[in-house]
Amino acid sequence: MSKAKPLIAVVDDEESIRKALTRLLRSAGLDVEAFPSGVEFLQAIVTRRPDCVVLDLHMPFMNGFAVQARLAECSLPVPVVIITGHDSTESRNRALAGRPAAYLRKPVNDQALLDAIELALSHNAPPASQSENSEH
Repeated sequence: MSKAKPLIAVVDDEESIRKALTRLLRSAGLDVEAFPSGVEFLQAIVTRRPDCVVLDLHMPFMNGFAVQARLAECSLPVPVVIITGHDSTESRNRALAGRPAAYLRKPVNDQALLDAIELALSHNAPPASQSENSEH
């Protein structure tokens, strides 16, 4: 049985950032689905749950805080990597209260983001039952 590539959801209202993050994550061998809003993301997870979410905090209509809260309300154990271009002590504390896997400021360092996602995926992996039978 082959292991599927992890699915990473990118939720950001800025198209240029969504495209750049999608390219970066795909080049790292990850499967990516991008969403321009929290509402569209939450509608999509009904049918396909990601392994990790890269989530912008400040978006119109439904911000990242609301998306974080909705994930917690629905008891969906999806690790979240917060990205924000509007860092403040208040927003950092509010975001960290939702227990994200990481909190990164824009412009996001590519390697820091990839490391945060890798860490989030490893913490979300099922405990110690990783198969080593990949030979055919």
